[in-house]
Amino acid sequence: MDTDLKDGPAGTVAVLGATGSVGRTVCAALLRTGHRVLAVARRPAPHTRAHAFVPLDVAAAGPGRLAALLDAHAVTAVVNATGGWGTTAEKMRSAHVDLPRRLAAGCAATGRRLRVVQMGSIHEYGPVEDGVLIGEDHVPGPLTPYGATKRAGSEHLLAESRAGRIDALVLRAVNVCGPHTTTASFLGVVAQRLRALAPGGTLTLDVAAARRDFVDVRDLAGAAVAALTAPGRSRVVNIGRGEAVPMADLVDVLVKVSGIDPAAVRLRPAEVTSKGGSWTCADIRLAADLLGWRPLIPLDASLRAMWEAAGAAEPPGGTG
Repeated sequence: MDTDLKDGPAGTVAVLGATGSVGRTVCAALLRTGHRVLAVARRPAPHTRAHAFVPLDVAAAGPGRLAALLDAHAVTAVVNATGGWGTTAEKMRSAHVDLPRRLAAGCAATGRRLRVVQMGSIHEYGPVEDGVLIGEDHVPGPLTPYGATKRAGSEHLLAESRAGRIDALVLRAVNVCGPHTTTASFLGVVAQRLRALAPGGTLTLDVAAARRDFVDVRDLAGAAVAALTAPGRSRVVNIGRGEAVPMADLVDVLVKVSGIDPAAVRLRPAEVTSKGGSWTCADIRLAADLLGWRPLIPLDASLRAMWEAAGAAEPPGGTG
Protein backbone atom coordinates (compact mmCIF):
# COMPACT_ATOMS: atom_id res chain seq x y z
CA MET A 1 0.00 0.00 0.00
CA ASP A 2 1.22 3.48 -0.81
CA THR A 3 0.05 5.10 2.44
CA ASP A 4 1.46 5.54 5.92
CA LEU A 5 -1.11 3.09 7.30
CA LYS A 6 1.31 0.30 6.49
CA ASP A 7 3.40 1.42 9.47
CA GLY A 8 0.51 1.42 11.93
CA PRO A 9 -2.37 3.66 12.98
CA ALA A 10 -1.28 6.89 11.30
CA GLY A 11 -3.13 9.35 9.11
CA THR A 12 -6.90 9.67 9.10
CA VAL A 13 -9.47 7.09 8.06
CA ALA A 14 -12.62 8.46 6.44
CA VAL A 15 -15.76 6.47 7.21
CA LEU A 16 -18.58 7.05 4.74
CA GLY A 17 -22.02 6.31 6.16
CA ALA A 18 -20.71 7.08 9.63
CA THR A 19 -24.18 7.46 11.16
CA GLY A 20 -25.40 4.08 9.94
CA SER A 21 -25.41 0.94 12.02
CA VAL A 22 -22.18 -0.42 10.51
CA GLY A 23 -20.47 2.94 10.05
CA ARG A 24 -20.87 4.07 13.65
CA THR A 25 -19.41 0.77 14.87
CA VAL A 26 -16.47 1.05 12.47
CA CYS A 27 -15.81 4.58 13.77
CA ALA A 28 -15.77 3.30 17.35
CA ALA A 29 -13.43 0.43 16.46
CA LEU A 30 -11.03 2.78 14.69
CA LEU A 31 -10.98 5.12 17.67
CA ARG A 32 -10.18 2.24 20.02
CA THR A 33 -7.26 1.16 17.84
CA GLY A 34 -5.66 4.60 17.75
CA HIS A 35 -6.80 5.86 14.36
CA ARG A 36 -7.97 9.37 13.65
CA VAL A 37 -11.46 9.30 12.18
CA LEU A 38 -13.22 11.55 9.70
CA ALA A 39 -16.92 10.72 9.92
CA VAL A 40 -18.86 11.49 6.73
CA ALA A 41 -22.64 11.29 6.36
CA ARG A 42 -25.51 13.40 5.12
CA ARG A 43 -26.43 14.52 8.64
CA PRO A 44 -24.68 14.35 12.04
CA ALA A 45 -25.82 12.16 14.92
CA PRO A 46 -25.03 12.35 18.63
CA HIS A 47 -22.33 9.67 18.42
CA THR A 48 -20.43 11.54 15.67
CA ARG A 49 -19.38 14.17 18.23
CA ALA A 50 -16.45 11.88 19.11
CA HIS A 51 -14.91 12.44 15.66
CA ALA A 52 -14.26 15.11 13.08
CA PHE A 53 -17.47 15.23 11.04
CA VAL A 54 -18.30 16.50 7.56
CA PRO A 55 -21.90 16.54 6.26
CA LEU A 56 -21.77 15.32 2.67
CA ASP A 57 -23.86 13.25 0.27
CA VAL A 58 -21.00 11.41 -1.43
CA ALA A 59 -23.34 10.05 -4.12
CA ALA A 60 -23.85 13.64 -5.32
CA ALA A 61 -20.30 14.93 -4.79
CA GLY A 62 -17.96 15.57 -7.70
CA PRO A 63 -14.45 14.03 -7.76
CA GLY A 64 -12.79 17.39 -7.12
CA ARG A 65 -14.85 18.12 -4.03
CA LEU A 66 -14.25 14.67 -2.59
CA ALA A 67 -10.51 14.80 -3.36
CA ALA A 68 -10.24 18.19 -1.67
CA LEU A 69 -11.98 16.80 1.41
CA LEU A 70 -9.67 13.78 1.59
CA ASP A 71 -6.58 15.95 1.16
CA ALA A 72 -7.70 18.60 3.66
CA HIS A 73 -8.08 15.97 6.39
CA ALA A 74 -4.94 13.99 5.44
CA VAL A 75 -7.05 10.91 4.78
CA THR A 76 -4.97 7.81 4.09
CA ALA A 77 -7.78 5.25 3.79
CA VAL A 78 -11.54 5.13 3.32
CA VAL A 79 -14.15 2.70 4.65
CA ASN A 80 -17.36 2.80 2.63
CA ALA A 81 -20.15 1.76 5.00
CA THR A 82 -22.97 3.46 3.10
CA GLY A 83 -26.08 1.68 1.89
CA GLY A 84 -29.03 0.12 3.62
CA TRP A 85 -32.03 -2.19 3.64
CA GLY A 86 -35.57 -1.48 2.64
CA THR A 87 -34.81 1.27 0.14
CA THR A 88 -36.23 1.81 -3.36
CA ALA A 89 -34.48 0.62 -6.51
CA GLU A 90 -33.52 4.22 -7.30
CA LYS A 91 -32.04 4.78 -3.85
CA MET A 92 -30.18 1.48 -4.00
CA ARG A 93 -28.62 2.43 -7.31
CA SER A 94 -27.57 5.81 -5.92
CA ALA A 95 -26.07 4.33 -2.74
CA HIS A 96 -24.62 1.11 -4.12
CA VAL A 97 -23.55 2.04 -7.67
CA ASP A 98 -23.27 5.81 -8.12
CA LEU A 99 -21.59 6.44 -4.77
CA PRO A 100 -18.77 3.89 -5.24
CA ARG A 101 -18.11 5.33 -8.70
CA ARG A 102 -17.82 8.84 -7.29
CA LEU A 103 -15.72 7.54 -4.40
CA ALA A 104 -13.26 5.87 -6.76
CA ALA A 105 -13.02 9.01 -8.90
CA GLY A 106 -12.48 11.22 -5.86
CA CYS A 107 -9.80 8.97 -4.41
CA ALA A 108 -8.01 8.79 -7.77
CA ALA A 109 -8.14 12.58 -8.06
CA THR A 110 -5.94 12.91 -4.96
CA GLY A 111 -3.06 11.44 -6.92
CA ARG A 112 -2.50 8.98 -4.08
CA ARG A 113 -3.41 5.30 -4.21
CA LEU A 114 -5.71 5.21 -1.20
CA ARG A 115 -6.84 2.00 0.45
CA VAL A 116 -10.62 1.70 0.08
CA VAL A 117 -12.42 -0.89 2.19
CA GLN A 118 -15.84 -1.57 0.69
CA MET A 119 -18.43 -3.01 3.05
CA GLY A 120 -20.07 -5.38 0.60
CA SER A 121 -22.67 -8.10 1.06
CA ILE A 122 -22.90 -11.87 0.84
CA HIS A 123 -26.01 -11.20 -1.26
CA GLU A 124 -23.73 -10.11 -4.11
CA TYR A 125 -23.33 -13.84 -4.81
CA GLY A 126 -27.05 -14.40 -5.14
CA PRO A 127 -28.94 -17.44 -3.81
CA VAL A 128 -27.15 -20.76 -3.43
CA GLU A 129 -28.26 -24.33 -2.81
CA ASP A 130 -28.70 -25.44 0.78
CA GLY A 131 -25.45 -26.75 2.21
CA VAL A 132 -23.13 -24.70 0.00
CA LEU A 133 -20.19 -23.04 1.74
CA ILE A 134 -19.87 -19.75 -0.16
CA GLY A 135 -16.26 -19.06 -1.07
CA GLU A 136 -14.80 -15.99 -2.76
CA ASP A 137 -14.49 -18.02 -5.97
CA HIS A 138 -18.25 -18.60 -6.12
CA VAL A 139 -19.58 -17.13 -9.38
CA PRO A 140 -21.91 -14.23 -8.48
CA GLY A 141 -25.46 -14.37 -9.76
CA PRO A 142 -27.58 -11.94 -7.74
CA LEU A 143 -31.28 -11.98 -8.58
CA THR A 144 -32.45 -8.99 -6.53
CA PRO A 145 -31.88 -5.26 -7.04
CA TYR A 146 -30.09 -5.16 -3.69
CA GLY A 147 -27.61 -7.89 -4.57
CA ALA A 148 -27.14 -6.67 -8.14
CA THR A 149 -26.46 -3.05 -7.18
CA LYS A 150 -24.15 -4.01 -4.32
CA ARG A 151 -22.20 -6.24 -6.69
CA ALA A 152 -21.98 -3.52 -9.36
CA GLY A 153 -20.49 -1.06 -6.87
CA SER A 154 -18.00 -3.59 -5.55
CA GLU A 155 -16.94 -4.67 -9.03
CA HIS A 156 -16.32 -1.06 -10.06
CA LEU A 157 -14.04 -0.48 -7.08
CA LEU A 158 -12.17 -3.71 -7.82
CA ALA A 159 -11.73 -2.69 -11.46
CA GLU A 160 -10.36 0.71 -10.43
CA SER A 161 -8.03 -1.08 -8.04
CA ARG A 162 -6.74 -3.44 -10.71
CA ALA A 163 -6.12 -0.38 -12.90
CA GLY A 164 -3.91 1.07 -10.15
CA ARG A 165 -6.03 4.12 -9.37
CA ILE A 166 -7.08 2.97 -5.88
CA ASP A 167 -6.18 0.09 -3.55
CA ALA A 168 -9.43 -1.70 -2.79
CA LEU A 169 -10.57 -4.63 -0.69
CA VAL A 170 -14.21 -5.73 -0.65
CA LEU A 171 -15.59 -7.35 2.50
CA ARG A 172 -18.66 -9.39 1.60
CA ALA A 173 -20.45 -9.61 4.92
CA VAL A 174 -23.27 -11.93 5.92
CA ASN A 175 -26.34 -10.66 7.76
CA VAL A 176 -25.42 -8.45 10.70
CA CYS A 177 -26.75 -8.44 14.26
CA GLY A 178 -25.65 -6.78 17.48
CA PRO A 179 -26.00 -3.30 18.97
CA HIS A 180 -27.52 -0.52 16.85
CA THR A 181 -28.15 -2.74 13.84
CA THR A 182 -30.90 -1.56 11.55
CA THR A 183 -34.54 -1.95 12.52
CA ALA A 184 -35.27 -2.69 8.85
CA SER A 185 -33.73 -6.16 9.19
CA PHE A 186 -35.78 -9.22 10.12
CA LEU A 187 -34.28 -9.43 13.61
CA GLY A 188 -34.70 -5.68 14.03
CA VAL A 189 -38.40 -5.99 13.23
CA VAL A 190 -38.73 -8.90 15.66
CA ALA A 191 -37.07 -6.87 18.42
CA GLN A 192 -39.44 -3.96 17.78
CA ARG A 193 -42.50 -6.19 17.92
CA LEU A 194 -41.30 -7.83 21.14
CA ARG A 195 -40.79 -4.42 22.74
CA ALA A 196 -44.28 -3.37 21.69
CA LEU A 197 -45.88 -6.46 23.22
CA ALA A 198 -48.19 -5.46 26.05
CA PRO A 199 -47.90 -7.30 29.39
CA GLY A 200 -50.01 -10.43 29.22
CA GLY A 201 -50.32 -10.15 25.45
CA THR A 202 -49.40 -12.69 22.78
CA LEU A 203 -47.46 -12.34 19.56
CA THR A 204 -47.38 -14.38 16.35
CA LEU A 205 -44.24 -14.12 14.24
CA ASP A 206 -43.93 -15.42 10.68
CA VAL A 207 -40.56 -17.17 10.42
CA ALA A 208 -39.23 -18.80 7.26
CA ALA A 209 -37.64 -22.24 7.37
CA ALA A 210 -34.30 -20.73 6.39
CA ARG A 211 -30.78 -21.05 7.74
CA ARG A 212 -28.49 -18.04 7.58
CA ASP A 213 -25.05 -16.90 8.61
CA PHE A 214 -24.99 -13.92 10.99
CA VAL A 215 -22.06 -11.92 12.35
CA ASP A 216 -21.97 -9.35 15.13
CA VAL A 217 -21.53 -5.80 13.83
CA ARG A 218 -18.56 -5.31 16.19
CA ASP A 219 -16.79 -8.31 14.67
CA LEU A 220 -17.52 -6.88 11.21
CA ALA A 221 -16.02 -3.55 12.29
CA GLY A 222 -12.94 -5.41 13.48
CA ALA A 223 -12.60 -6.94 10.02
CA ALA A 224 -12.79 -3.47 8.46
CA VAL A 225 -9.98 -2.23 10.71
CA ALA A 226 -7.87 -5.27 9.85
CA ALA A 227 -8.51 -4.69 6.14
CA LEU A 228 -6.89 -1.25 6.31
CA THR A 229 -3.43 -2.81 6.56
CA ALA A 230 -4.03 -6.22 5.00
CA PRO A 231 -1.59 -7.28 2.27
CA GLY A 232 -2.70 -7.45 -1.32
CA ARG A 233 -5.28 -5.45 -3.20
CA SER A 234 -8.24 -5.97 -5.51
CA ARG A 235 -9.47 -8.84 -3.36
CA VAL A 236 -12.85 -10.01 -2.12
CA VAL A 237 -12.96 -11.37 1.44
CA ASN A 238 -16.00 -13.03 3.00
CA ILE A 239 -16.91 -12.04 6.55
CA GLY A 240 -19.25 -14.16 8.66
CA ARG A 241 -19.31 -16.83 11.33
CA GLY A 242 -19.24 -19.71 8.87
CA GLU A 243 -22.40 -21.16 10.41
CA ALA A 244 -25.89 -21.47 8.94
CA VAL A 245 -28.29 -20.99 11.86
CA PRO A 246 -32.04 -21.68 11.64
CA MET A 247 -33.93 -18.39 11.76
CA ALA A 248 -36.34 -19.87 14.30
CA ASP A 249 -33.39 -20.51 16.64
CA LEU A 250 -32.33 -16.87 16.40
CA VAL A 251 -35.86 -15.71 17.21
CA ASP A 252 -35.94 -18.07 20.19
CA VAL A 253 -32.70 -16.53 21.51
CA LEU A 254 -34.06 -13.01 21.03
CA VAL A 255 -37.23 -13.93 22.92
CA LYS A 256 -35.11 -15.40 25.72
CA VAL A 257 -32.90 -12.32 26.13
CA SER A 258 -35.99 -10.09 26.05
CA GLY A 259 -37.29 -11.72 29.22
CA ILE A 260 -40.70 -12.29 27.63
CA ASP A 261 -42.45 -15.55 28.46
CA PRO A 262 -41.73 -17.85 25.49
CA ALA A 263 -45.30 -19.14 25.75
CA ALA A 264 -46.50 -15.67 24.71
CA VAL A 265 -44.73 -15.89 21.35
CA ARG A 266 -45.88 -18.21 18.57
CA LEU A 267 -43.74 -18.89 15.52
CA ARG A 268 -45.73 -19.47 12.34
CA PRO A 269 -44.02 -21.09 9.30
CA ALA A 270 -43.65 -18.72 6.36
CA GLU A 271 -42.27 -18.74 2.83
CA VAL A 272 -38.74 -17.55 2.14
CA THR A 273 -38.96 -14.08 0.60
CA SER A 274 -35.65 -12.51 1.66
CA LYS A 275 -32.68 -11.36 -0.42
CA GLY A 276 -30.52 -14.36 0.47
CA GLY A 277 -32.83 -17.27 -0.28
CA SER A 278 -33.15 -20.09 2.22
CA TRP A 279 -29.44 -20.55 2.96
CA THR A 280 -26.30 -18.50 3.50
CA CYS A 281 -23.05 -19.75 4.96
CA ALA A 282 -19.76 -17.98 4.28
CA ASP A 283 -16.38 -19.63 3.88
CA ILE A 284 -14.27 -17.38 6.13
CA ARG A 285 -10.88 -19.07 5.76
CA LEU A 286 -9.48 -16.25 3.61
CA ALA A 287 -10.45 -13.71 6.27
CA ALA A 288 -8.31 -15.64 8.75
CA ASP A 289 -5.39 -15.96 6.34
CA LEU A 290 -5.40 -12.45 4.83
CA LEU A 291 -6.79 -10.32 7.65
CA GLY A 292 -5.87 -12.40 10.68
CA TRP A 293 -9.55 -12.12 11.58
CA ARG A 294 -12.08 -14.46 13.12
CA PRO A 295 -15.48 -13.88 14.73
CA LEU A 296 -15.30 -13.52 18.51
CA ILE A 297 -18.78 -12.61 19.74
CA PRO A 298 -21.27 -15.46 20.26
CA LEU A 299 -24.70 -15.01 18.74
CA ASP A 300 -26.50 -15.08 22.07
CA ALA A 301 -24.29 -12.25 23.38
CA SER A 302 -24.81 -10.38 20.11
CA LEU A 303 -28.59 -10.64 20.31
CA ARG A 304 -28.55 -9.59 23.96
CA ALA A 305 -26.56 -6.48 23.02
CA MET A 306 -28.97 -5.85 20.15
CA TRP A 307 -31.95 -6.05 22.51
CA GLU A 308 -30.38 -3.75 25.08
CA ALA A 309 -29.31 -1.17 22.48
CA ALA A 310 -32.80 -1.16 20.95
CA GLY A 311 -34.09 0.33 24.18
CA ALA A 312 -31.65 3.24 24.09
CA ALA A 313 -32.87 6.76 23.41
CA GLU A 314 -30.88 7.30 20.21
CA PRO A 315 -32.35 5.36 17.27
CA PRO A 316 -29.96 3.25 15.21
CA GLY A 317 -28.80 4.60 11.88
CA GLY A 318 -29.83 3.05 8.61
CA THR A 319 -27.87 4.23 5.61
CA GLY A 320 -25.68 7.01 7.01
